[in-house]
Amino acid sequence: MGGDSPDDRRSLRAMRIRDAHPDDWAAIWPFMHDIAAAGETFSWDRDIDEQRARQRWFPAPPGRTVVAVDESGAVVGTAVSGPNHEGPAAHVATASFMVDPQHSGRGAGRALGSHVLDQARADGFRAMQFNAVVETNVRAVALWRALGMEIAATLPEAFHHSTHGYVGLHVMYQLL
Repeated sequence: MGGDSPDDRRSLRAMRIRDAHPDDWAAIWPFMHDIAAAGETFSWDRDIDEQRARQRWFPAPPGRTVVAVDESGAVVGTAVSGPNHEGPAAHVATASFMVDPQHSGRGAGRALGSHVLDQARADGFRAMQFNAVVETNVRAVALWRALGMEIAATLPEAFHHSTHGYVGLHVMYQLL
């Protein structure tokens, strides 16, 4: 993307996105658990158990789960995507993302977002919709905007943030 620093471009090149394997769960669950428990950016129960989280994150096809791995092969982030709805609305995809906070700012989110959008196009989806982007998650909002997503609406006070109280949730979209 235009405007990326040389360090950002190197990080993106070093980041590889691949299909997730069951063995990846051991690397995903610790940061996923911490992100959900923090109650700042993700709209899951803060005390979600491992089994329920795994079921949600590894849906049956046409759902897809991918991981971002760094140059050493370590899993640093993950995304899940698939149809947002069924039937007459099945042509709109959705996705969710989690990046290990210890690896934030190194291009994993951008690489995952670009991959998911490209995959949705290749799979024949006509649009991408993110249902719940917490408005105080300014880094994610800026990233999704940089990747072409637009805020379609903001649901006031739809997310109970652990430190900011009730804040808005953005519904973001992009025609593919």
